[in-house]
Amino acid sequence: MSDSENKPINLLRIDSSLSLETSVSRSVADKLQARLESQQSFNVVKRDVTEGIPQITPEWVIATRTLDDDRTEEHWETLKFSTELVDEVLAADVLLISSPIYNFGITSNLKAWIDNICRARLTFQYTEHGPRGLLQNKKAYVVMASGGTGVGSDIDFAGRYLKHLLGFLNITDVTMISADQLLKFDPAPKMAAVETEIEQLIF
Repeated sequence: MSDSENKPINLLRIDSSLSLETSVSRSVADKLQARLESQQSFNVVKRDVTEGIPQITPEWVIATRTLDDDRTEEHWETLKFSTELVDEVLAADVLLISSPIYNFGITSNLKAWIDNICRARLTFQYTEHGPRGLLQNKKAYVVMASGGTGVGSDIDFAGRYLKHLLGFLNITDVTMISADQLLKFDPAPKMAAVETEIEQLIF
Protein backbone atom coordinates (compact mmCIF):
# COMPACT_ATOMS: atom_id res chain seq x y z
CA MET A 1 0.00 0.00 0.00
CA SER A 2 1.37 3.43 -0.96
CA ASP A 3 1.93 6.33 1.44
CA SER A 4 -1.13 8.08 0.01
CA GLU A 5 -3.23 5.01 0.71
CA ASN A 6 -1.92 4.93 4.31
CA LYS A 7 -2.79 8.57 4.89
CA PRO A 8 -5.69 8.96 7.36
CA ILE A 9 -9.04 9.72 5.78
CA ASN A 10 -11.34 12.33 7.29
CA LEU A 11 -14.63 10.81 8.46
CA LEU A 12 -17.53 12.93 9.69
CA ARG A 13 -20.05 10.98 11.75
CA ILE A 14 -23.51 12.43 12.33
CA ASP A 15 -25.79 10.75 14.87
CA SER A 16 -29.43 11.74 15.31
CA SER A 17 -31.32 9.16 17.39
CA LEU A 18 -32.87 10.48 20.58
CA SER A 19 -32.73 7.03 22.17
CA LEU A 20 -29.01 7.45 22.95
CA GLU A 21 -28.02 4.37 24.96
CA THR A 22 -30.63 2.06 23.37
CA SER A 23 -30.37 3.39 19.82
CA VAL A 24 -30.21 0.76 17.09
CA SER A 25 -28.98 3.23 14.48
CA ARG A 26 -26.12 4.34 16.74
CA SER A 27 -25.21 0.74 17.58
CA VAL A 28 -25.15 -0.30 13.93
CA ALA A 29 -23.14 2.83 13.06
CA ASP A 30 -20.62 1.82 15.76
CA LYS A 31 -20.21 -1.57 14.09
CA LEU A 32 -19.89 0.03 10.68
CA GLN A 33 -17.31 2.52 11.89
CA ALA A 34 -15.31 -0.29 13.51
CA ARG A 35 -15.41 -2.23 10.22
CA LEU A 36 -14.15 0.77 8.27
CA GLU A 37 -11.42 1.45 10.82
CA SER A 38 -10.26 -2.16 10.54
CA GLN A 39 -9.40 -1.46 6.90
CA GLN A 40 -8.25 2.15 6.89
CA SER A 41 -6.93 4.85 9.20
CA PHE A 42 -9.45 7.63 9.84
CA ASN A 43 -9.51 11.02 11.48
CA VAL A 44 -13.00 10.98 13.00
CA VAL A 45 -15.09 14.05 13.77
CA LYS A 46 -18.36 13.36 15.58
CA ARG A 47 -21.42 15.58 15.41
CA ASP A 48 -24.34 14.48 17.59
CA VAL A 49 -27.23 16.60 16.37
CA THR A 50 -29.33 15.74 19.44
CA GLU A 51 -27.04 18.07 21.39
CA GLY A 52 -28.68 20.99 19.65
CA ILE A 53 -28.67 22.36 16.12
CA PRO A 54 -30.36 25.75 15.78
CA GLN A 55 -33.24 26.07 13.36
CA ILE A 56 -32.61 28.47 10.53
CA THR A 57 -34.30 31.85 10.97
CA PRO A 58 -35.40 34.76 8.75
CA GLU A 59 -32.15 36.50 9.71
CA TRP A 60 -30.19 33.41 8.63
CA VAL A 61 -31.92 33.39 5.24
CA ILE A 62 -31.11 37.07 4.68
CA ALA A 63 -27.47 36.51 5.68
CA THR A 64 -27.06 33.55 3.30
CA ARG A 65 -28.55 35.51 0.42
CA THR A 66 -26.19 38.42 1.02
CA LEU A 67 -22.93 38.25 -0.93
CA ASP A 68 -19.76 37.98 1.14
CA ASP A 69 -18.54 41.48 0.35
CA ASP A 70 -21.86 42.96 1.44
CA ARG A 71 -22.28 41.06 4.69
CA THR A 72 -22.27 42.93 7.95
CA GLU A 73 -20.70 41.73 11.18
CA GLU A 74 -24.20 40.70 12.27
CA HIS A 75 -24.62 38.60 9.12
CA TRP A 76 -21.36 36.77 9.77
CA GLU A 77 -22.28 36.17 13.40
CA THR A 78 -25.67 34.78 12.35
CA LEU A 79 -23.93 32.31 10.04
CA LYS A 80 -21.07 31.41 12.40
CA PHE A 81 -22.37 28.03 13.64
CA SER A 82 -23.76 27.08 10.24
CA THR A 83 -20.37 27.78 8.68
CA GLU A 84 -18.72 25.57 11.31
CA LEU A 85 -21.02 22.73 10.26
CA VAL A 86 -20.32 23.38 6.57
CA ASP A 87 -16.57 23.35 7.21
CA GLU A 88 -16.89 19.92 8.84
CA VAL A 89 -18.65 18.60 5.74
CA LEU A 90 -16.17 20.20 3.34
CA ALA A 91 -13.23 18.70 5.25
CA ALA A 92 -14.72 15.19 5.26
CA ASP A 93 -13.80 12.50 2.75
CA VAL A 94 -16.45 10.18 4.18
CA LEU A 95 -19.78 10.89 5.86
CA LEU A 96 -21.38 8.36 8.20
CA ILE A 97 -24.95 9.35 9.02
CA SER A 98 -27.04 7.32 11.46
CA SER A 99 -30.75 8.01 11.58
CA PRO A 100 -33.90 6.46 12.96
CA ILE A 101 -37.20 6.83 11.17
CA TYR A 102 -39.59 8.86 13.30
CA ASN A 103 -43.12 9.24 11.96
CA PHE A 104 -41.93 8.21 8.48
CA GLY A 105 -39.20 10.87 8.37
CA ILE A 106 -35.95 11.99 9.93
CA THR A 107 -35.62 13.77 13.28
CA SER A 108 -36.13 17.53 13.45
CA ASN A 109 -32.55 17.94 14.67
CA LEU A 110 -31.14 16.11 11.65
CA LYS A 111 -33.30 18.26 9.37
CA ALA A 112 -31.93 21.36 11.12
CA TRP A 113 -28.39 20.11 10.43
CA ILE A 114 -29.27 19.63 6.76
CA ASP A 115 -30.80 23.10 6.53
CA ASN A 116 -27.62 24.57 8.00
CA ILE A 117 -25.23 22.78 5.65
CA CYS A 118 -27.18 23.37 2.45
CA ARG A 119 -25.55 26.71 1.66
CA ALA A 120 -25.65 28.29 -1.79
CA ARG A 121 -22.13 28.99 -3.13
CA LEU A 122 -20.62 26.66 -0.52
CA THR A 123 -22.20 23.21 -0.84
CA PHE A 124 -24.30 23.84 -3.95
CA GLN A 125 -24.79 26.58 -6.48
CA TYR A 126 -27.53 27.77 -8.78
CA THR A 127 -26.86 27.56 -12.52
CA GLU A 128 -28.86 28.20 -15.67
CA HIS A 129 -29.54 24.46 -15.71
CA GLY A 130 -30.69 24.31 -12.10
CA PRO A 131 -28.87 23.73 -8.80
CA ARG A 132 -25.55 21.85 -8.88
CA GLY A 133 -23.88 20.18 -5.90
CA LEU A 134 -20.37 21.31 -5.03
CA LEU A 135 -19.25 18.44 -2.81
CA GLN A 136 -16.66 16.52 -4.81
CA ASN A 137 -15.12 13.06 -4.27
CA LYS A 138 -17.00 12.18 -1.10
CA LYS A 139 -18.42 8.85 0.02
CA ALA A 140 -21.42 8.47 2.33
CA TYR A 141 -22.71 5.65 4.51
CA VAL A 142 -26.26 6.02 5.79
CA VAL A 143 -27.47 3.77 8.62
CA MET A 144 -31.25 3.64 9.00
CA ALA A 145 -33.29 2.01 11.77
CA SER A 146 -37.05 1.71 12.11
CA GLY A 147 -39.72 -0.10 14.04
CA GLY A 148 -42.29 -0.51 11.28
CA THR A 149 -41.40 1.51 8.19
CA GLY A 150 -39.60 -0.35 5.45
CA VAL A 151 -36.58 1.58 4.22
CA GLY A 152 -37.07 2.37 0.54
CA SER A 153 -40.81 1.77 0.69
CA ASP A 154 -43.48 4.23 -0.44
CA ILE A 155 -43.91 5.45 3.15
CA ASP A 156 -40.19 5.94 3.79
CA PHE A 157 -39.58 9.69 3.74
CA ALA A 158 -36.30 9.36 5.65
CA GLY A 159 -33.91 7.06 3.82
CA ARG A 160 -35.08 8.09 0.36
CA TYR A 161 -34.86 11.75 1.37
CA LEU A 162 -31.32 11.42 2.72
CA LYS A 163 -30.13 9.68 -0.43
CA HIS A 164 -31.76 12.36 -2.59
CA LEU A 165 -30.31 15.16 -0.46
CA LEU A 166 -26.80 13.71 -0.70
CA GLY A 167 -27.19 13.45 -4.46
CA PHE A 168 -28.32 17.08 -4.57
CA LEU A 169 -25.00 18.00 -2.96
CA ASN A 170 -23.19 15.77 -5.50
CA ILE A 171 -22.51 12.85 -3.14
CA THR A 172 -23.63 9.94 -5.29
CA ASP A 173 -21.47 7.17 -3.82
CA VAL A 174 -23.90 6.21 -1.04
CA THR A 175 -24.12 2.92 0.83
CA MET A 176 -27.35 2.35 2.77
CA ILE A 177 -27.44 -0.02 5.76
CA SER A 178 -31.00 -0.72 6.89
CA ALA A 179 -32.03 -2.19 10.23
CA ASP A 180 -35.71 -1.65 9.55
CA GLN A 181 -39.10 -2.99 10.66
CA LEU A 182 -37.60 -4.32 13.91
CA LEU A 183 -40.90 -4.14 15.78
CA LYS A 184 -42.98 -5.50 12.93
CA PHE A 185 -41.02 -8.73 12.52
CA ASP A 186 -38.58 -10.84 14.53
CA PRO A 187 -35.56 -8.50 14.80
CA ALA A 188 -32.96 -11.26 15.23
CA PRO A 189 -32.71 -12.32 11.54
CA LYS A 190 -32.67 -8.69 10.40
CA MET A 191 -29.88 -7.72 12.79
CA ALA A 192 -27.89 -10.84 11.85
CA ALA A 193 -28.22 -9.89 8.18
CA VAL A 194 -27.11 -6.33 8.93
CA GLU A 195 -24.03 -7.56 10.79
CA THR A 196 -23.16 -9.88 7.91
CA GLU A 197 -23.58 -7.03 5.43
CA ILE A 198 -21.21 -4.85 7.47
CA GLU A 199 -18.63 -7.63 7.83
CA GLN A 200 -18.55 -8.00 4.04
CA LEU A 201 -18.08 -4.29 3.34
CA ILE A 202 -14.83 -3.38 1.66
CA PHE A 203 -13.78 0.24 1.88
